[in-house]
Amino acid sequence: MEQALSALTRPVRLLAAGGTIAMRGKRAVPVLDAAELVSWVPQLAAVPALHAETVLSLPSAHLTLEQALQIATRAVSAARAGEGVVITTGTDTLEEVGVMCALLYDGEAPIVLTGANRPSSWPGADGAANLIDAVAVAGAARADGLGALVVFGGEIHAATTVRKVDSTGPAAFGSPHTGPLGRVVQGRVWLYARPLRPATLELHTLAHRVELVTSVLGDDGALLGHAARNSDGVVLVAFGAGHLSEPLFEALREALALVPVVITCRPERSSMLFDTYGFAGSEADLRASGAICAPFLSPAAARVALLCCLAAGLDRDGIAARLAPWDAGF
Repeated sequence: MEQALSALTRPVRLLAAGGTIAMRGKRAVPVLDAAELVSWVPQLAAVPALHAETVLSLPSAHLTLEQALQIATRAVSAARAGEGVVITTGTDTLEEVGVMCALLYDGEAPIVLTGANRPSSWPGADGAANLIDAVAVAGAARADGLGALVVFGGEIHAATTVRKVDSTGPAAFGSPHTGPLGRVVQGRVWLYARPLRPATLELHTLAHRVELVTSVLGDDGALLGHAARNSDGVVLVAFGAGHLSEPLFEALREALALVPVVITCRPERSSMLFDTYGFAGSEADLRASGAICAPFLSPAAARVALLCCLAAGLDRDGIAARLAPWDAGF
C-alpha cells in the first residue's frame, strides 16, 4: 500500500470538517483536527505531498447551508489550483455537501468526500481505511476529470448519484441507479465508468429556502400548499414512477403559480415514466404541469440543486435546463 501511495503524482489537500471520522470517546464527539487525522493513519506518511487543513469541527447534522458552502468553496479553490482534495465530514449530510461540490466545480483534479460510520475509538472503526482510499483517489492521475466523488468502503461513487444506504455499517454509501465508478485496492485506483458532470453554477451565498415534501398515503396537499406559500422553491417527492393523489396534484398546480417545483420519486432506484398511465395525477399530468422533473436525483440532492440554482439567479427555465440531465428525456 505504501508503495502505491508514494507513487501518487498530484499533491493532495485534506480539508477536515469534523464528523464521525474525527470523533472519539464513550459518547463520541469531534476531537481530531486535520493534522491529527493524518498522524492517526501512519500509511499516509508515504504520500509525497499531503497538506492538512482544518475547516470546521462539527457533527455534519449541525452543518448550516452556509457552512456547507464554505467547505465546498474551499475545496473548489484548492482543486482549481491543481490539488486533489479530500474532504472529511460526517455521513449524515455528506451526500448534500458532495452534490454542492459537484455543482460548483468543473476542473480536472478530483474533489473526494469521505468519512466514517464508526468512531475511531470503536472496534471495527472504518475511518482510517476510508481516508487512505480517498487520498489515493485524490492523488491519482487516472482520477482526472471525475469531478466530485464519494469514496467509502473501498468504492468510488459520483457525488451526484450517491446515497447513504446504511446508518451504522462500513458500507455506508451506494449509488442505486448506477453502481460505483470503480474501487480502490491497497492504494491503487481501478475505474470502469466515468460520471455525468453538471454545468457549473456561480454563487456566493445560499440565502433561499427550499422545502422538501414527500407524498404519503392519503395526502391532501395541505403540506405542499404551506411549503409553496412559505418558501422560494419546493422539491416534491412523488410516488412510484411519478404519481400523486388527486388532491396533491391540485396542490401542485397551485404551488407552481408561486414557486419552482422539482419532482423526484420515492423509490431508491427511481425513474419517472412519460405516458404509461392515464389516471389524474399520473406521470403525464406531472410532466405537463410545468414542474421540473429530476427523478435520477435523490430528494436530498434535488433540494441542494434547487438551492444552488436559485442562488445563481436562474429562473424556472434555467433551472429546468440545468437539471435536465437527471431525467430520461435528456
